Amino acid sequence: MSALMELRKVWGHRPLISVGVGLLIQDERGRVLLQRRGDDGLWGTPGGALEPGEDFLTGARRELLEETGLVCPDLSLLPVAEGLISGPESWHRYPNGDEIYLLGMRAHGTLSAAALDGARPDDSGETLELAWFALDALPELSANINRAKMSLLRARVGLPPLPLEPTPPAPPVGNFLRELRRFVGSRPLFAPGANVLVTDAENRLLLLRHGDTGLWTLPGGSLEPGESFEQTAARELREETGLMANRLEPLEMFAGPDYRFTSPNGDVVDYVSVLYRAHGVGGVLTLQAGEVLGAAWFGVDELPADDELSGELIRANLRHWKEGQSTQP
Repeated sequence: MSALMELRKVWGHRPLISVGVGLLIQDERGRVLLQRRGDDGLWGTPGGALEPGEDFLTGARRELLEETGLVCPDLSLLPVAEGLISGPESWHRYPNGDEIYLLGMRAHGTLSAAALDGARPDDSGETLELAWFALDALPELSANINRAKMSLLRARVGLPPLPLEPTPPAPPVGNFLRELRRFVGSRPLFAPGANVLVTDAENRLLLLRHGDTGLWTLPGGSLEPGESFEQTAARELREETGLMANRLEPLEMFAGPDYRFTSPNGDVVDYVSVLYRAHGVGGVLTLQAGEVLGAAWFGVDELPADDELSGELIRANLRHWKEGQSTQP
């Protein structure tokens, strides 16, 4: 049984966050591979939820094999600006009443049309049928998340986007992970969220001292149901620092086994985190009481040692920033 189904035992039909990957497979004519789903009989792309500790590309290859029996040699994740899945349009209610916010990444690959002759989906019942469809002759699609994926491909060939179905208002921002912990204890949970690079006029990077660990971290935090990654980045930046950005540029997605973190209280999370760069930052630096013990600005050669940073995710975020500085003219 999947980790998500285990959560359903204690959470019921209420909205959950599912971290997963959607696959956009096209043939030599530009047609897209769709599966007719076993739950609602409608069409969508192959894909599904990650398992704890799994990265997106590994999950994409696994889901493609399970749902189609196919292997796509050139399968790769889309650039983060195109590949992100999140936001209110990612809400879906399954026929059994389960509500979910799907988020994660999209992967793209190509196969010959003839490859479908060798398709052998597994016996789970998720895939009733597989077929190629032209982007201007799509069947009835299951859920907004599939409409959004098709609109991405349609835009590439000059076709208009598909209309989205209405979605319910997002739940009030609270502390989704903390509430979930009441039911599941310290077991590994996905922690989707965002961190933000904020620099000053001297190109020094803003770091915060974490209230629980005393270690240095970036402004950022966990995504709440119904939020996009960008909305999370903006909210956490404002809450933790009092600052606001005119624009948040997505730089990179960080996910996989390297980014598992154990809190001082024993809670285990697998981070699924988008790193943003803040542009046009304004406001007065005002630290969030309790959450943040202090703040400082660091030049690229002045960053704290690795053991002073709050885990591998933050270390990887800072390496990304440093590498970006080295490539600038």
